Amino acid sequence: MDPLTGSPSLRVRSDSTSSSASQGSRSKMLLRQRLSQLLTCIEDMSSDDEASEEVSRTLDEAFQLCGRFIPTDAFRLHMVTWNVATAEPPEDVTSLLQLDVQPPTDVYVIGLQEVNATPVRFISDLLAEDSWSHVFMDTLSPRGFVKVTSIRMQGLLLLVFAKQIHLPYIRDIQTTYTRTGIFGYWGNKGGVSVRFSFYGHMVCFLNCHLAAHMNYALQRVDEFEYILETQDFDISDTPNVLDHKVVFCLGDLNFRIADHGLHFIRSSINSGRLNLLWTKDQLTMMKKNEPFLQEFEEGPLNFKPTYKFDRNSDTYDTSTLKTWLGFNGKKRKPAWTDRILWRIKPKTPPSEDDDDEKASTSTDDGLDEYPLLVTQDKYTSDMSYGVSDHKPVIATFSLELRKCFDTPLVHISPVGVWSADQDAHLTYTIQEDFMSSTWDWIGLYKVGFKSASDYETFVWVRENDLPETNEVIQISVDKDEIPLLGGQYVLGYYSTNLQSIIGLSANFQILESKRAVMEGLIPDNVNGLNK
Repeated sequence: MDPLTGSPSLRVRSDSTSSSASQGSRSKMLLRQRLSQLLTCIEDMSSDDEASEEVSRTLDEAFQLCGRFIPTDAFRLHMVTWNVATAEPPEDVTSLLQLDVQPPTDVYVIGLQEVNATPVRFISDLLAEDSWSHVFMDTLSPRGFVKVTSIRMQGLLLLVFAKQIHLPYIRDIQTTYTRTGIFGYWGNKGGVSVRFSFYGHMVCFLNCHLAAHMNYALQRVDEFEYILETQDFDISDTPNVLDHKVVFCLGDLNFRIADHGLHFIRSSINSGRLNLLWTKDQLTMMKKNEPFLQEFEEGPLNFKPTYKFDRNSDTYDTSTLKTWLGFNGKKRKPAWTDRILWRIKPKTPPSEDDDDEKASTSTDDGLDEYPLLVTQDKYTSDMSYGVSDHKPVIATFSLELRKCFDTPLVHISPVGVWSADQDAHLTYTIQEDFMSSTWDWIGLYKVGFKSASDYETFVWVRENDLPETNEVIQISVDKDEIPLLGGQYVLGYYSTNLQSIIGLSANFQILESKRAVMEGLIPDNVNGLNK
């Protein structure tokens, strides 16, 4: 049950295999047909082999059809959107990330708006990671999460983290941005996006900050549509945002609650009757007239509006707005400005010329061989954070999918014992053809590394010519580049063209070097006592 509304919590499902009710009905009809054939065979079955073969064949077809609607792997996605209002991050973000939740999270996507972007601060952030990125990396990396990528446009920041085990299966990473502030020339408003292939499924995440103020609902819709239409990627099968199998949109969309007065809105919130406000939510109202918005889904708004609060409190805005003539006593009405939406790519409708009988019996029935099922498990806000006048919004999803592949493009492993007392060796093998480059490199990472660039050292792949598939290549690593103190490490093959780590070794131990004692990095041990 939801603590505010008393209504049961809902799990919202979306399925790439059935974007309409008719398609779902058709799949059930086909399954019933196969099972009916099976029952007929059983009734007529005698001891002859022909009947037995017919039963076996019909069973195989039925189970294959069932299998097409039952994805075999499930992944947990945790998303956060937060307008941080130029504030510095809190020291502890564990509540925001729900680190100990079960089942454990596989991918984090964090969209921030209004990150401090003064000229001096923005330039310094270009030279080094911003403070928000640091706090998330420092929190997530000890738990085995690696920053996959990020994109920043002034105050807009989008971060993607994934469990280390998933890195070789996240490929074709690209980012882009769109400005909509000041006639499209200023990046204080707009959208930043990240797209990639996740086990072969094309996904896109879009972080938006749209126009503010009550009376600009139509402009917000226009900006959102403009961002969706103009953002493009250098990927042949998904050149635009809406070409992806699933799109998640998060951000400060800035839609307000129309018509109702401040007193009615606050009393509805205080009494837990949030449902009285839903019909006047501008995004809900706009969806009725905008077909492209109708393709996006959203969980129920069973949490308090997340804007606008007095900072460091749970109290809605008590300030007064300044005008050119002084104070007018007006306060901002609470609103669900911060939202997380998602869209499953609609199925292409069948041609009118399709033969109905053939469509109902053919094994190639147009259904997705690799379906993707999206289920929203949670949609809420976290009221415990007060550094901003917005509260963060959290959504968790289950992504059930059939992997298009489960073999890394590159197999890589250390050879023999590694220590800084001698040169070390590694081998790598291209297991599947891809657009490799002599600019690819292999990094040595300490277990718990934060990003692909957080390596201890690296070596270039073979420079003279690119290896053949399944060819074993050996590379040496100079002992002076190997950490003296040793520890748990992992090797990663980074593809320049795919912009990702496409192969990881198993974790392995680097031994402490004798040079570490000589150089005073660790105390010498004599008869069990440190000198």
